[in-house]
Amino acid sequence: MISRTTVDNVFETARVEEVIGDFVQLKKSGSNFKGLSPFSDERSPSFMVSPVKQIWKDFSSGKGGNAVTFLMEHEHFTFPEAIKWLANKYGIEIIETQQTDEEKETQDQKESMFLVSKFAAEWMESQLKTEMGKAIGYSYFKERGFTDETIKYFQLGYSPDQWSAFTDAAIKAGYQLEFLDKTGLTIVKEEKQFDRFKGRVMFPIRSLSGRVLGFGGRILTNDKKAAKYLNSPPQSDIYDKSKVLYGIYEAKQSIAKEDLCYLVEGYTDVIQLHQAGVKNVVSSSGTALTKEQIRLIQRLTKNITVLYDGDAAGMRAAIRGIDLILEAGMNVRICTFPEGEDPDSFAKAHTQTEIEDFLKANSVDFISFKSNLLKNEAAGDPIKKAEMIRDIVQSIAKVPDDISREIYVRESAAILDIGEDVLFSSLAQNRNAGIKEQRKKDRRDQQSQPLKKVENAEAAVKVDRRSVLEHAIIKILLLYGDKVEDFKEEFLQESDDGELVVEPVKVTMPVYEKVYLDLQNDEIEFSNSIFKTLYPKIVDLLLMQGKVDLNQVMSTLNEHEARLVADLVMQEDKYQLHKWDGKMIFVKSKDETVSTYTMDAILNFRRLMIEEKIKALFETISKDPAVDNTDVLSTVRDYNKLSRYLGGRRLNRVV
Repeated sequence: MISRTTVDNVFETARVEEVIGDFVQLKKSGSNFKGLSPFSDERSPSFMVSPVKQIWKDFSSGKGGNAVTFLMEHEHFTFPEAIKWLANKYGIEIIETQQTDEEKETQDQKESMFLVSKFAAEWMESQLKTEMGKAIGYSYFKERGFTDETIKYFQLGYSPDQWSAFTDAAIKAGYQLEFLDKTGLTIVKEEKQFDRFKGRVMFPIRSLSGRVLGFGGRILTNDKKAAKYLNSPPQSDIYDKSKVLYGIYEAKQSIAKEDLCYLVEGYTDVIQLHQAGVKNVVSSSGTALTKEQIRLIQRLTKNITVLYDGDAAGMRAAIRGIDLILEAGMNVRICTFPEGEDPDSFAKAHTQTEIEDFLKANSVDFISFKSNLLKNEAAGDPIKKAEMIRDIVQSIAKVPDDISREIYVRESAAILDIGEDVLFSSLAQNRNAGIKEQRKKDRRDQQSQPLKKVENAEAAVKVDRRSVLEHAIIKILLLYGDKVEDFKEEFLQESDDGELVVEPVKVTMPVYEKVYLDLQNDEIEFSNSIFKTLYPKIVDLLLMQGKVDLNQVMSTLNEHEARLVADLVMQEDKYQLHKWDGKMIFVKSKDETVSTYTMDAILNFRRLMIEEKIKALFETISKDPAVDNTDVLSTVRDYNKLSRYLGGRRLNRVV
């Protein structure tokens, strides 16, 4: 187990904006940062990071927390994995306490698969230094023009052409056959086991955080029965081929910096371009592009240029993934190479400047590319031309932005020599049909949901009111607990004629003292189990340190609790007024009205308690109507009078 000292050092050192910036493109927004959600498919950024509070909140998915919880959500790390990742990033020594045999036996299955994959990558890399590896694997990479630095950077390797060389080495090193099988590195058949990638040069496939997820292997013989490229099984607990991109780990910083991603087909395309200096490039690994892969790129940039071979098959392939990219709201361009060339061969034969100039000069927007390609194919055939126009309109219909759609229609009309009104009409029909189909789907989904019966609606409403107030109290303590405010206290006295007389008194004290004393006097307890735990922790920190260190609070919480705290704190920053002072509109911030905000929360809590007491008194009367309940009714009248006073005068509302 990781020691508490290491955990505390990680929480104190890690900067949430730096950690999340490795995975999500963030832009400054006031005192915070904003970006597109890495957990949902969105076009308007609702993912917020607060450097001051050291927390993040994703308003589209509801998730939130600190640097550790982000890694747990995004990379599916366990808590220890996240701590170790951060410790490695910030150069913090990991101090571990002794694990028991039971803890070792119950080691997470997914972590075991990651460890096996890491060992495989390192072992296969080491094989390039053996005599056989040098003669076969290393010489192949050198023939492709890869430098030693590139080979090391991408951790390229070689799996010997022997039935079980890797499997034997892994088992000897202490790795279990179960996890060799589950990762697909070893194929197990009854009593036999053999290496999946024997006799191949190896390309490790990494996650956005750099962990080895799977492998691609290229055969070096002319065996026609064997596949040229072989990948890890398409789905396992750590690898899903449809959700990863080769080179994303190596390219992520460059993609974010250049605000552009080049998409190619093969492993060597990525490596050769990267070696030439064009580092913002990833590969779909020869598979059809998926929404998940597009979303991975979208976290880093909205601009994508698809690079394909110059042959007809390559051009056709370029078109297939376009609609999905457009549907994601991304800006997409196409660049094809001269016939007989591909990104690999072109990068090998040209300098970085020549490659960049070529890409810039030959990248065209998708509508120009598609229109010209299909126009040439349909030349002289009216039926094919009509089909081609419908095809292009279907693509334009995928574009979510109204202005972009109109521009694409006008460009298409000019290229295809057809009236704009015809294209606009066809586009409207296409989009209307799509909207109707989506509505039908929504209705079907809604009808398939079983109806839920609410047994006690009144009780549900009351529980909700208490929950809202408890949220408000905890939020006040987290955000403003250490602020010193002026509170207007009003002491009630009963006059001779039975009326309540108010004596106002101004009291200056920290917010947390006001909250604590009032809740204590009213004997108010939290019903939310998380808040029951949080409340004393926060109050203790304020009493001992005079302030709340969110990092310190978060380090003691589980994932669910941390998410709830992030939600409370970041909700405050979801909507911000932007430069209203410059428009001569002066709006008070929440900081300027903390005392009012605090008093409203406490007084509303009191009113809720009064209502609950009145209800309890009426239930007492209903149990035995024959008993004289004069005193009880008198108490109810007093409670009602107090409730009206709290709601009308103190809260400045008409009741």
